[in-house]
Amino acid sequence: MIADAPTAVAVHAALEWLGLGAGAYYYRVLRRRDGGGSLLAGSDFAVLAGCLLGAGLGNKAVFWLEMPRLWPAQGGLAVFMGGGQSMVGGLLGGLIGVEIAKKLAGLRLSTGDRFVFPILLGLMVGRLGCFLAGLHDDTYGVVTALPWAFDFGDGLPRHPTQFYEIAFAAALWLFLLRLRERCATQSGLLFKLMLSAYLLWRLLIDGLKPVPYAYPLGLSGIQWVCALALAGYGPLTVRQWRRLP
Repeated sequence: MIADAPTAVAVHAALEWLGLGAGAYYYRVLRRRDGGGSLLAGSDFAVLAGCLLGAGLGNKAVFWLEMPRLWPAQGGLAVFMGGGQSMVGGLLGGLIGVEIAKKLAGLRLSTGDRFVFPILLGLMVGRLGCFLAGLHDDTYGVVTALPWAFDFGDGLPRHPTQFYEIAFAAALWLFLLRLRERCATQSGLLFKLMLSAYLLWRLLIDGLKPVPYAYPLGLSGIQWVCALALAGYGPLTVRQWRRLP
């Protein structure tokens, strides 16, 4: 495990960017396979811009919601934008940004299904970076006596929650791959299933992580974001699922 903080941060950042690059490349491959045109043309560019802007703002906002104790000492717009990352915030922010962009561009068709597997690929690569960063990243689990517990450098056996998430993303990939043809009749359903499953997963798995700041019911900021997003997004997913033949 990486004990040196600058090295850990650099390795973590490198794998995050590798995950983003791998996901973006895979998305391009899928888009070309399906006969899609350039992302820099017309309404597709508006959707891309909305996705990137929304994801960028969302992942910062949810990070600071999770870590409010850092804000008084390090407040300011520059620090806000340079803060940590949140996968939950990036997904929800990107979703909101895309929906706003589609509204402005007059698009009505769903654009999310093609993002599903690139997102899961990027998530798995990125979580490997979280694991290697160890105690310098806040994604490790609480102390446990389970035989597969991992010592991240402080002498305490902890849940390797990063590996749990990699395994979850791989299982979700296989599950959605089997459903892809069936869901093809309901545009957007595959993305809804992926996002709803991930929100539920994070609501549960973050209960095995230290809570940096406890909100009502002892839940973290990310858990509350997941719960509220599921309350609004889950029924939409169930409703569309019921339309399947």
